[in-house]
Amino acid sequence: MSPTATPATVVTAPGPAAPAGAPAPTGRDPFFDNAKYLAIVLVALGHAWQPLTYTSRAATALYLTVYAFHMPAFILISGYFSRGFDMSPAKVKRLVTGVAVPYVVFEVAYTYFQHWAEDEPPEPISLTNPWYLNWFLAALFVWRLTTPLWKSLRWPVPVAFAIAVLAALSPDIGSDFDLQRVLQFLPYFVIGLHMKRSHFELVRRRWVRIAAVPVFAATVAGVYWLAPRLENGDEWVFHNDSVQNLHEPVWAAPVMTFALFALAAVLTACFFAWVPGRTVWFTALGGGTLYGFLLHGFLIKLSRWWEWYDVAAWIRRPVGEVLVTVLAIAVMTALCTPPVRRVFRCVVEPRMDWAFRSPAK
Repeated sequence: MSPTATPATVVTAPGPAAPAGAPAPTGRDPFFDNAKYLAIVLVALGHAWQPLTYTSRAATALYLTVYAFHMPAFILISGYFSRGFDMSPAKVKRLVTGVAVPYVVFEVAYTYFQHWAEDEPPEPISLTNPWYLNWFLAALFVWRLTTPLWKSLRWPVPVAFAIAVLAALSPDIGSDFDLQRVLQFLPYFVIGLHMKRSHFELVRRRWVRIAAVPVFAATVAGVYWLAPRLENGDEWVFHNDSVQNLHEPVWAAPVMTFALFALAAVLTACFFAWVPGRTVWFTALGGGTLYGFLLHGFLIKLSRWWEWYDVAAWIRRPVGEVLVTVLAIAVMTALCTPPVRRVFRCVVEPRMDWAFRSPAK
């Protein structure tokens, strides 16, 4: 999920580095760059904690709490930054170079990376069946293409929720472009499309920041208590399956869609309340979150294939869990830095002027 516009940032151009306390670069809002960086760190933490959930109830609580809101927050920002998409040549070019091309490149790269890492014959490359993290790029491409529709409808948010519920009731959607996730996460994108900057300010009041502490604490405690009793807890927050495949009754589709939305909305508001609004040391990293999102997938998969979590028993103990957390933050931070972006810009954000017609004068 997720994670990652960023996922909002997937098509947001990187900004120049700025010292802490300095004014934000022209045209960039440090609040959103900070939110992008913190959200992509949560993506890394979720992926890093997942193997620990088999033996740690605390890791399970943190993992499910993060997954309950980090992709909704990411997608909400993606929608917010898609408000100006109008099918103009410049916007279409940016969609192709910032989303479609990275999707194709990393679909191929992930496939052959798995072949190398596992020393097995490579699986057939399928551009319609997103490999691992690529589901988000496929989703963003679909969402952004449909932006003019959502901007013209009279009741876009109710329609998006109706589609999400129908998707949860449709076991035969198939895996093409991970449409289950595309449709079930759709409301968050549509809501983001219709948000204004002032809406984010509403949750940045002092009382919201203070209230966010017990809210998050209560959520983690509640999930910790529920963890042994939850069935398909991770499947629900992934939004990638129908209720029939989860062996749940039909009525669970609308109930869980709105219940998970309510939980995600509260936790997302708390998350935005804590995001710094000024330029800080990691603000400049917010423009490179697509790099961190796509590149960290190689390390995450390698950790599974090569069984890094089973090298020593202490890795699954508290000291190991803390070390895994610190390493995940450090690695994601490094992958968002300017040197990494310079090396991989040719495949993550290619200019490709040669592939497009010059604008008419």
